[in-house]
Amino acid sequence: MASKNDKITLNPETFAEAVLGGNPKRDDEEDKIYIKRQLTLYLESMLLAQDFNDLEETRFDVDKSEKRNKILSKIIEHRYEGSGSGE
Repeated sequence: MASKNDKITLNPETFAEAVLGGNPKRDDEEDKIYIKRQLTLYLESMLLAQDFNDLEETRFDVDKSEKRNKILSKIIEHRYEGSGSGE
């Protein structure tokens, strides 16, 4: 468990690349759709990592981890609101 003096930061590019690495092309997926999906995932991953780093800058206490998790959940929900598979 990290202490309140430990700061956690994500490298947005490394994080986004890791997300893409776990997202293989589906057998029945057209190349264009796959590329669009990959680009969307990459950009959303970059933004999510940056949002996390911004939150970390506020230096939440470890005791407030429940509040942090709720905030991160809201960020994720907000990012994916209205995003459907209609490419």
